[in-house]
Amino acid sequence: DSPPYAYYSFYIQANLFVLNKLRRARGFSTFSYRPHAGEAGDTSNLAVSFLLVNGINHGLNLRKAPGLQYLYYLTQIGIAMSPLSNNRLFVEYTKNPLPQYFKQGMNVSLSTDDPLQFHFTREPLMEEYSVAGQIWKFSNCDLCELARNSVLQSGFECSLKAQWLGAQWRQFGVPGNDITKTNVPCIRIKYRSETLLEELGFVYEGPIPTSIPALPTFKVQSLEPTSANGPNLSVK
Repeated sequence: DSPPYAYYSFYIQANLFVLNKLRRARGFSTFSYRPHAGEAGDTSNLAVSFLLVNGINHGLNLRKAPGLQYLYYLTQIGIAMSPLSNNRLFVEYTKNPLPQYFKQGMNVSLSTDDPLQFHFTREPLMEEYSVAGQIWKFSNCDLCELARNSVLQSGFECSLKAQWLGAQWRQFGVPGNDITKTNVPCIRIKYRSETLLEELGFVYEGPIPTSIPALPTFKVQSLEPTSANGPNLSVK
């Protein structure tokens, strides 16, 4: 029998860790671990991935596990979704949870999956964006945010990310958004970042750890609870 998902996922990550340590010591680029998870199978696969990976592909079954979905939101683990592929194999296009994830502020992006099988044009990624925009009535702002998420999730060099997103792309929230590059309004980024920080404030009821991978640059100066509006966050 094939080994369980948790078994081989752990050993892939463990070996990548050793390999990346060697490559980093020699000045080489490193590998990210972004497996397929949650397209099918048990939701425990998503729990394993939460502990081990840099990002996942698909994540459909997160809709069946609200607790895990919340953890993926809090840590902003990237989820690259392929609705056209899913439509052929697992879930009808209109029942795909991507719009729900996106509205909730999860770090989702559009991706292709086996384009020679599931797409009909020479630009399969553009096909994903155009169909999603038409079916789910995504605005230009929505599509640009999905594209920004895609770049942030990607393994492209920092220089290319800076070229596409702006020099301050590493910064959390509005300081990291260059609207002339991303075409995402700062008010949208402000809403996303403030909502996430408020949610983290409810969870920790004190200083928010700065080790959360999705929030590499912010530092919490104070967190004081307020009566009806939740925690008062002061961030720099």
